[in-house]
Amino acid sequence: MTIKILVVDDSSFFRRRVSEIMDQDPELEVVATAANGMEAIRMAQEFKPNVITMDIEMPVMDGITAVREIMAKIPTPILMFSSLTHDGAKATLDALDAGALDFLPKRFEDIATNKEEATKLLQQRVKALGKRRVFRPIAPPRTSVPEPVSRPAVGSRPPAAVSRPAAPAAAIRPSGKSYKLLAIGTSTGGPVALQKVLTQFPANYPLPILLIQHMPAAFTPAFAQRLNGLCKISVKEAVNGDVLQPGCAYLAPGGMQMMIERAGATGRIKIVAGSVDMNYKPCVDITFASASKAYGGDVLAVVLTGMGADGREGARMLKNVGATIWAQDEASCVVYGMPQAVTAAGISTQSISLDNMADSILKESGRG
Repeated sequence: MTIKILVVDDSSFFRRRVSEIMDQDPELEVVATAANGMEAIRMAQEFKPNVITMDIEMPVMDGITAVREIMAKIPTPILMFSSLTHDGAKATLDALDAGALDFLPKRFEDIATNKEEATKLLQQRVKALGKRRVFRPIAPPRTSVPEPVSRPAVGSRPPAAVSRPAAPAAAIRPSGKSYKLLAIGTSTGGPVALQKVLTQFPANYPLPILLIQHMPAAFTPAFAQRLNGLCKISVKEAVNGDVLQPGCAYLAPGGMQMMIERAGATGRIKIVAGSVDMNYKPCVDITFASASKAYGGDVLAVVLTGMGADGREGARMLKNVGATIWAQDEASCVVYGMPQAVTAAGISTQSISLDNMADSILKESGRG
């Protein structure tokens, strides 16, 4: 069935441009457009879209406020368009906290090398969101994590926002294995997922942590700063030469590749530009592969929500040297792409709900 889309932007040119791109795909249909957040709320209630594309800066009501109102009244997957600036990054992260599921740069030339590639990427993102679950934020924003609510079938009316009981603690039984490194790879839905997991770690978490999140270079400093302010552990954007320390998470910088080298008893981070033909910068496969060489089987690697299959081959290399691989389960993913890739290949040994992921990691790491 057709995925219905509401396009929200104060620029009539941009609304028309996005609408033309959506209408090129027979699976997508723009059912309405809005010029500000107030109109967006009204249009969302009237047309019941399956996906909303949302600008951030608009008159009357900004996009972040609109996201929060829409998620409270008529939960709908929302894709934000953002400028690649420091302020744009902070605003986009605020929008994700408010309940938006994904984001793309507003200048399409920043996300692809040509018009055809940018068109296809935008269509893929919208289709992925239109077929997945909706997440509703829990007040207060910025320090909480969205909870999933039921997603209707494509083309049907979304349900009203309702509370659901917390999932029971069901972390896996620890294996008793010892580790020297935790590595987490993710993409679409990852910022919220990482926040939910990492904010539950104690300050004395015993392992260094590598975080690989598909994200533009303008966003990773702000994201690392936000996580550091919310978490008990330390979180920083990785820089070349960083020596891995327990209880510290190192976020791969956007536009670069993060690798690990062994330096005696510790590991050291190496940041490189990487090949120009790589689809992802940073790339989970590259970091996981380097971890397999530096730490062998002493790695606990986790693949969280995200489009595509990045992480599968790196996870395969880790598993071949004895590392433990886990994946987020389908029900709790925004997009079940990357976790599905490692699960379908028989690489992961556990599929774990996001609600239980932190507890499972802590127990497996000897901190439960």
